[in-house]
Amino acid sequence: MISSKGLFYHDEKTKLLLDMKNEKRPVAVQIFGNDIETMKYASKYVSKYADIIDINMGCPAPKVVKNGDGSKLLLNLELAGQIVKEVVKTVDVPVTVKMRKGWDSQNIVAVEAAKIFEQEGASAITIHGRTRDQFYTGKADLEIIKQVKQNVSIPVIGNGDVKSPEDAIEMFQKTNVDGIMIGRASMGKPWIFKEIRDILLNKEPKVIEPKEKLELIKKHIELAVEQKGETIAIKEMRKHIAAYIKNMREASKLRDKVNTIETKQELIFVLTEYFKNI
Repeated sequence: MISSKGLFYHDEKTKLLLDMKNEKRPVAVQIFGNDIETMKYASKYVSKYADIIDINMGCPAPKVVKNGDGSKLLLNLELAGQIVKEVVKTVDVPVTVKMRKGWDSQNIVAVEAAKIFEQEGASAITIHGRTRDQFYTGKADLEIIKQVKQNVSIPVIGNGDVKSPEDAIEMFQKTNVDGIMIGRASMGKPWIFKEIRDILLNKEPKVIEPKEKLELIKKHIELAVEQKGETIAIKEMRKHIAAYIKNMREASKLRDKVNTIETKQELIFVLTEYFKNI
């Protein structure tokens, strides 16, 4: 998720987010902003690296919406449509849009917005079945996702509350979407994608054994350190490890210990000892 203004003003930290070395293709890069010129600039810049450009109109974060970006654009569909139109004209790669069902219960605009985005040249739409006001509370509204799918001819991707293969099947069956997007549920469970794919292909999903989970966490730590350096990576890994060990025996004790560790060597040692005793 890249700030268009960050790129426009040559912010080096923003550019670091575009590191795609060794990534599998195709790669989509999501940009956000509400200024047409900076969005055009950012889309042109990003198109040198990305196979798909996604425009964010769904982020609920206060620091994003206070500037009129993210889901705040759903309160100004004329501007939102113009942004899609101009970005589509600027780049040669497909442009997609990710949005929510609306800003709040008084402004449910997903169907109207989807029609506008299709008309302005969007190649696909992802719809999260919550309003901005809801953030991540309550349940995702599958009915609004279904309505979006029924009202446009471009592919529609459903998003929200897909935490298991059963949730994925329900999303497909109730909304008839072309695909699903998974966000929070992949934290601490990156194998969820394969698990869902196996179920959809009528295969028995493989159960992840503790030893495999440990190896995956260690690989995650190594990659994080390689990309961000030990000091930052080990601190950022704390939330990921908390997700990996959620609901495991004595997880809270391990979490407390992990939150005090500052070196890769000690972190891997503590995790190895924990998994050895399970």
